[in-house]
Order: sequence, then structure tokens, then C-alpha cells
Amino acid sequence: MARTRSRLEGLARLGYAARGAVTLVVGGLALLAALSRGGQVTGSRGAIQAIFAQPLGAVLIGVAAAGLFGFALWRVFQSLLDADGRGRDIKALLARAGQLVSAVTYAGLGVFALSLVLGRGSGGGDEEGAAQDWTAWLLAQPFGRWLVAAAGLAVVGAALAMARQAWTARFRRHLACDAAAARWVVPLGRLGYAARAVVFLVIGGFLILAAWQSDPSEARGLGGALLALQAQPYGRLLFGVVAAGLAAFGAFEFAEARYRRIDTPDRADMADAVGMRDR
Repeated sequence: MARTRSRLEGLARLGYAARGAVTLVVGGLALLAALSRGGQVTGSRGAIQAIFAQPLGAVLIGVAAAGLFGFALWRVFQSLLDADGRGRDIKALLARAGQLVSAVTYAGLGVFALSLVLGRGSGGGDEEGAAQDWTAWLLAQPFGRWLVAAAGLAVVGAALAMARQAWTARFRRHLACDAAAARWVVPLGRLGYAARAVVFLVIGGFLILAAWQSDPSEARGLGGALLALQAQPYGRLLFGVVAAGLAAFGAFEFAEARYRRIDTPDRADMADAVGMRDR
């Protein structure tokens, strides 16, 4: 069992590194675009495609796919098994629900990365189209506008939680690093969470607008949110700062891969979670 837990921890750490690599590429490319140095605005899938286009890209993306699946599994443990010990109050349950959504998201990215390695990728990097298709499907359901609005409010709520992380640096409680490492890890985390808060706030706002107008074309993915920032007054400056923040978050994720406390569940924890432990 100890070996299994060690492997699960290794997968989780690889997952943080994989998320860091993807976010670092997204932020780095956007920052180059902000500086007019030939970058581009893209989302997570576009970043994966950019990595895949590099020498040894298939190998890198194969490792990244394993990491993304590992991160999705760790998110499931965090959500369903409460691996971080959040508890069961309303605030904790909302956070754990968000972690389950994150698990689905990163599993989807893992599938996309694996499809590239297997030669089955076919232009699936259009996150804007995927966001709009998902919104259109949701709008077509009973009470669809309310569902999309609720999704938008949930994303805005996640953005506010990220902003709180940036302000309070509460993520430090999950890190096991000494004071010397914390001097550079914590600022990276604060800047990264602040940038993600801005991006998620924009994405949530567009979802609420899509619900208000019953128009799925208003929905935006990560790349679309960055472009929307660029179009605002002083947008180039704001866009550049947010891009730098996303790159910082990518670097912070590598630090998490090294320093995060990861308590993978054992069989007893899993049995408790599903109510199967003998009483």
C-alpha cells in the first residue's frame, strides 16, 4: 500500500508540473505578444499544441498527458476524499465541487494531449468554439439561461476565491518549504493567483452576458478572455501584466510539484468516503 501511495503522490506531483508547463507556455506566449515579440494569444489546448510542435514534442506531450491525468486524479482525491482536509461546511463543499470540475477539465486536456501523441488530433485546440458549443448546449436545456448564469456566477466565485488567495497567500499552508524558498515561491503564487482571478472574472462575466442575451457566441475561453483584456482601455498594459502573472503561476506550479504537501488517501480513507468501512 505504501508503494501505491508513493506512486499516487508521484503522479500528483507530475500533474502539478504538467499544469505548470501548460500555464507557463500560455503566459509566456501572451507576454511575447504583449511585447510585440512574435507571441500569440492562446488557451491551454493551444499551449499543448505549441509544445507538441517542438523537437521531441511527442515525448514531452506524452509525459504531460500522464501528468494531466495524474493531476485530474489528484483533484478527484481532493474533491471526493477531502485529501486537503477542508471539511464539509458549505464553503468547503463549494471548493471541493470546484475541484471536481477541475478534475474533468484536466482529464479532458489529458485526452487532447494523448490524441496528439497518437496522431488523432484534428484541430481540437479551438477552446473558444468548445466554450461556445458547451454554452449553446446548456442554453438548449430547460432553464438553460439560468444554468448558464449559474455557471457564470460559479466562475466569478472561483475568481474571487483566487483573489483572496492572492491577497492572503493562504496557499502557504499547503507548502512544505523553508523560509529561503518561500521568499520566491510565495510572491510567484500571489502574482499567479491574482492573474488567474482576473482571467476567471472575465470568463465568468462573459458567461453571464451569454445567459442575459441567450447568445452562446458571447462565451469565452482562456484565450478569448485574454483578448478581451487587450481590447480594454490601457488594455495592452493590463494584458501584459496578466500574461506575466500567468507565466508566474506556471512557475509556481513547478514549485508546488516540489514543495506541496500531498496526503494521498489509503484504502481506509476510500472506504470511509463511500461509506463502506466496516462498523
